[in-house]
Amino acid sequence: MSDEPEELYLDAAATEPVSRDVIDAMLPFLTDAYANPASVHQPGKTAARALDAARASFAADLGAKPDDVIFTSGGTEGDNLAVKGIALARMRRLGLHPSWPADESGAPGGGADIADDPVVRARRPRIVVSAIEHPAVMQSAAWLERWFGFEVVRIPVDAQAHLDLDALERALAGEAGERTTLVATMLANNEVGTVEPVERIVEIAHAHHVPVHVDAVQAAGLIPIRMRDWDVDSLAVSGHKFGTPKGLGALLVRGRVPIEPILSGGGQERGLRSGTQNVAGAVALAIALRRSDTRMAAHYRELVASRDMLIDAVRRVVPRAELTGDPERRLPGHVSFVFPGVTGEALLVDLDARGIACSSGSACAIGRHEIPPTLLAMGVEPSIAKSALRMTFREPLTREQIERISLAIEDSYTALTRR
Repeated sequence: MSDEPEELYLDAAATEPVSRDVIDAMLPFLTDAYANPASVHQPGKTAARALDAARASFAADLGAKPDDVIFTSGGTEGDNLAVKGIALARMRRLGLHPSWPADESGAPGGGADIADDPVVRARRPRIVVSAIEHPAVMQSAAWLERWFGFEVVRIPVDAQAHLDLDALERALAGEAGERTTLVATMLANNEVGTVEPVERIVEIAHAHHVPVHVDAVQAAGLIPIRMRDWDVDSLAVSGHKFGTPKGLGALLVRGRVPIEPILSGGGQERGLRSGTQNVAGAVALAIALRRSDTRMAAHYRELVASRDMLIDAVRRVVPRAELTGDPERRLPGHVSFVFPGVTGEALLVDLDARGIACSSGSACAIGRHEIPPTLLAMGVEPSIAKSALRMTFREPLTREQIERISLAIEDSYTALTRR
């Protein structure tokens, strides 16, 4: 027998395992009831009924209606469809015009030069995003800027990663607000766990007649989501964050919101996401979200308690460690620190050797270790931000596990600072 301790997986925010009951629920639609749900024969109707039932269950658990749900391949596709699709549709509806700045050679980039033409500038479309958005949102906004001349406005956050609501109000005031096609915000930040005041953001944006897209990828299955109660216009989730196979997700979008499809094809999913529907995947999403919500309801207080115990334990063994994000209004099971004097990469490698798997804050950098951009937006110095460490878990930790984690961090930090 090995004397090595069992590995502790503290990277649930990156992905979760698929439970046996989710796999069992999927299997019939991969083997027996495998027909195309668009087919008119009985096997197709059986698949269509399963798809409809999954859609209804999934919508109910997110405080939405079945017709709101567009099944996608995950959070990245959902964010792309919402940001690009809504912004382009609203650009046309508002009578705004694509306008491109001159290219590097000085020649107009296919349209009017916005730097010199005040008339064009006055009709230039805008999109407003928080400064801490996931790359799926940030890069979609950058795409709109590059190809359609959108003005991208980034709203700052405070030292705990809360959106500056006064800055949002100013960004939507006057004629600028009339040119704004969309406001995009996270519900909960993936790097530091801070939960944003979405209801207030929606209230401000709607007062200026601007729709709001919410990236709820990190929050789904961990905190209650009530899309329609919050009056949110669109909301993206990703299944592997709450226990489905990777490559599954959904965009929930209200029928009142104009939106252009990004994929062209057969017109499935309200014409917004063409392609034969993945019935087994939809069933997995419904089962996994219901399972996660049930687990959340049963263990929420214990999860918060073990989160706070781990925070206290880390502070005790490494007094120089600084908690990042809001200490209270944050996701349960989400602990994030910076450790001045070391790099997060070195700390991750050392902890991994000690049987503890965690991350530096984001799982989207394709294996690269980068300074978490949320910390930079919060005003953390780059030399400190590069020491970030994130520990995330979905089940409450035991006292023994917390002690093991804190001692491992103490030993790693001590060893690394002595080098």
